[in-house]
Amino acid sequence: MVYRFLTVLALIGLAACKNEAPERTVAVSTQQQVPVSMQGVQAKQLFGAKPVASQQSSAPFGGYSKGCLAGGDMLPETGPTWQAMRLSRNRNWGHPVTIDYIKDLSAKAAQQPGWNGLYIGDISQPRGGPMLTGHRSHQLGLDIDIWMLPANRLNLTAAERESISSISMRRDRGAYVNSSWTKQHHEILKAAANDPRVARIFVFPGAKVQMCDDAKGDRAWLRKIRPWWGHHYHFHVRLNCPDGTTGCVNQDPPPKGDGCDDARQWVQDILFPPPPDPNAPKPKPRRELQMTDLPQQCVAVLQSP
Repeated sequence: MVYRFLTVLALIGLAACKNEAPERTVAVSTQQQVPVSMQGVQAKQLFGAKPVASQQSSAPFGGYSKGCLAGGDMLPETGPTWQAMRLSRNRNWGHPVTIDYIKDLSAKAAQQPGWNGLYIGDISQPRGGPMLTGHRSHQLGLDIDIWMLPANRLNLTAAERESISSISMRRDRGAYVNSSWTKQHHEILKAAANDPRVARIFVFPGAKVQMCDDAKGDRAWLRKIRPWWGHHYHFHVRLNCPDGTTGCVNQDPPPKGDGCDDARQWVQDILFPPPPDPNAPKPKPRRELQMTDLPQQCVAVLQSP
């Protein structure tokens, strides 16, 4: 039963991905000069070993799933309207634009009843790049995981931030929201999407449909809310490449329109899974990234003090 369920989810995801703008890949020369010490080592091992940001001007290089971050800023562990969670991961680093965005959005969240701000999950490692565990993206310091759990306490200890968990918002495998979903979640996501710095926001399909049903007036912001698997304990904000950056590769914009019909199709596919395609090719095993897969600037990011 578990195998059949996972197979169905994979097939649904592949079908739905056809309607989502794919992330552009970054062309990288395999002839770039990579030091002998970095050759044959998985890039995630090299980036995961760096405890602090590089001493460079702030700049993202490459794409969200194949890049790195120079001169990142650390989100303070606690602020007036936020707390960084899972501090042991050391993933509360981002581009300065990202840090400013978090401060701005958390202040807006604090205006919602029952919320004193936001609990912030993973952003990026100190120098971005592939992570030792978890995400394929979050490599540029421009992706942010924001917990669905209302941040009603902003005095959590470091130990509490390791043990406390967010809460799931989904029902029926993500086809609908559950009773934990509130108007405040809607308003915070709307505020998050209305910021011009945002490229898209990933959330589970049932939440997107619920927001489509509840939205009043201007619906342009809904275009940035994109259905995606998981994302029911948190929502994932992806920012555009900051103005003036030349080595950063934006994802293609979301399709035109509010995206609500597409999200409703996701829900239908969850409730009534399409039959498996017997001719579908088997997924290729994912290869771990090497330094030659990343932009050339990423070598300097690692070599910087």
